[in-house]
Amino acid sequence: MSGNESRIQAISQIVNRQITPAKPPKRLEEMWATDVFSLSKMQESLPKSIFKSVKNTIQTGTTLDPSVADVVAVAMKDWAISKGALYYAHVFYPLTNSTAEKHDGFISVQSDGSVISEFAGKLLVQGEPDGSSFPNGGIRSTAAARGYTAWDVTSPAYVMETDNGMTLCIPTVFISWTGEALDKKTPLLRSIAAMNKAATRVLKLLGNTEVAPVNSSCGAEQEYFLIDSNFANSRPDLLLAGRTLFGKPPAKGQQFDDHYFGAIPERVQVFMQEVEERMYRLGIPAKTRHNEVAPGQFEIAPFFEAANVASDHQQLTMTILRNTAKKHGFMCLLHEKPFAGINGSGKHVNWSVGNATQGNLLDPGDTPHSNIQFLVFCGAVIRGVHKYGPLLRAVVATASNDHRLGANEAPPAIISVYLGSQLEDIFDQISKGGIKDSQGRGIMNLGVETLGNRFEFRAVGSGQSVSGPLVAMNTILADSLDWVANKLESALTNGTDLNAAIQTVLKEVMDEHGAVVFGGNGYSEEWHKMAVEERGLANLRTTADALPVLKAEYIEDLFEKTGVLTPVELESRFDVYAEQYILAIEVEAKLVGSISKTMIYPAAVRYLSDLSNTIAGLKEIGIELEKATAQQVATLVKSMMDTASKLSDALSKHDFATTEEHMQYASQTIRPLMDEVRQYADALEAEVADDLWPLPTYQEMLFVK
Repeated sequence: MSGNESRIQAISQIVNRQITPAKPPKRLEEMWATDVFSLSKMQESLPKSIFKSVKNTIQTGTTLDPSVADVVAVAMKDWAISKGALYYAHVFYPLTNSTAEKHDGFISVQSDGSVISEFAGKLLVQGEPDGSSFPNGGIRSTAAARGYTAWDVTSPAYVMETDNGMTLCIPTVFISWTGEALDKKTPLLRSIAAMNKAATRVLKLLGNTEVAPVNSSCGAEQEYFLIDSNFANSRPDLLLAGRTLFGKPPAKGQQFDDHYFGAIPERVQVFMQEVEERMYRLGIPAKTRHNEVAPGQFEIAPFFEAANVASDHQQLTMTILRNTAKKHGFMCLLHEKPFAGINGSGKHVNWSVGNATQGNLLDPGDTPHSNIQFLVFCGAVIRGVHKYGPLLRAVVATASNDHRLGANEAPPAIISVYLGSQLEDIFDQISKGGIKDSQGRGIMNLGVETLGNRFEFRAVGSGQSVSGPLVAMNTILADSLDWVANKLESALTNGTDLNAAIQTVLKEVMDEHGAVVFGGNGYSEEWHKMAVEERGLANLRTTADALPVLKAEYIEDLFEKTGVLTPVELESRFDVYAEQYILAIEVEAKLVGSISKTMIYPAAVRYLSDLSNTIAGLKEIGIELEKATAQQVATLVKSMMDTASKLSDALSKHDFATTEEHMQYASQTIRPLMDEVRQYADALEAEVADDLWPLPTYQEMLFVK
């Protein structure tokens, strides 16, 4: 079947598809968290003393009493079996932005050959997956590859339903046999503990006598694309790289802004309804859904949750989106830039900190005392972002996100803080030493509506785990709060008034770190020049530039002194992420070579042959046809194949002195050659007869639903 015949058949199947009828929606209260072994279900099934112990662990982070595990395991098993589960899985998050799970049966064979369902406490608390193939950055050799999963009591177990049945899923951490973190969850839990410790110090210095544990919260806005699977299955680049490596822009893209917040297509709405029902059953608080800017692009956003649970739920959300899309004949694309020239997909991470006694610590409040508390925490964030801005760039650095960062719809690679005009004015006055803690100044009486109660980290990529960004934000805040606490303790010891000490600390923050605050156009050339040359901010344009930050001494010191990552663990992350970056580019480069040689070249040559034969045939009967098109096609074909050959040669180089050199080679040599091959191929798409073109086009993928 020719490329065009395949495309025509795909379009026919799409337009004639019968939309799966939506099930009548259930009442939210009937399905909410029905598949979660929640606190309420524990309370129903556990003895009071056992439930009290587990609840205390969940709410305060204290160590779980080992004697409790057996009782909880039996109750959890019985609940899961009642839901139809025959297997359980310790779910963990390796350093690949993916979710991993090992399934084991509840089955226990008895001496007489019979079987019973069994799940002991030791099996709940700890598992032992064969982790030799998980990337670990050299922490473990294959000969010493043993890794352990350990139950994270603070994140609830749940049953996951598939067409093949139900499985009890237990969120866990994943560590090596020597104790190093091999996953995304362990550092997140440590960062929350470090931030809680530092925040508690500051809150007590501010006069609070009762301080509940401080936690960070997260609400991640997930953007994604949906394209019909008939098209996706005809695109090797989408199947293997998650993005289109070729494709001429359609005559119409997103320039009319007619897709953004438009009416959701019926087929997509049916898909969304099933996604949301599955999320509600798993206790994931999906709140908002809408069309995004680009055709075929959508967004789903949840309420805020505790950071650890939100991170687990975000992983589940990506899994649900992908799996549900298949049932509806879609492919869900979570790549940050699956289509060149139109809006990319991010995962804006809304982050805040708070507790049960002081509330949201990034909420301005309506009294001078509350505002001082808010300004202290906000100032700590400003200091952290300025001092560790390169780290924030590094934790969102991937081969895929590089395509998005710096584009018009995404944050620049320069990390800055946007406060809004009111709050920016207040911190400007702080820097001038003029702010007072009395309402008479008319400054401290601030409105929540204007300033908001969170920070939004917009640079996070749509396919990424939110854990890395949360770890970075929690850790830099912990460091800054410790710095604030040290300053305040010193001033108070010397007899300085608390309000005066706070204003001195805030002024020092703005004097030394105010350069990171910027409320203008972050995409302008003027800002780029000002940011780098005048303010000294880093502009780390690519992952190859950003990831080496993880090896910097001051970053190593940050993670070591806060107890979030050891130097060995941090170095392992650099090694893993660098390898992932290089591998991603090399896979794409191989696909560019393969598709250009085996799909685009044959189509172009057939067209050139047809065109040449037609020109020659017409000439025999006295009709002269211009040859410019044939010459243009011939030139493009030769240029494409010559560049593809250079790309192939470039991929054969393997003698790199350092990983950093290898990354820069991938960034500065491999990628430009890929882009050049694409440039010629996309020009050919504009010339070659449509009935010969082998790949589904942007027009078809984005607009045929």
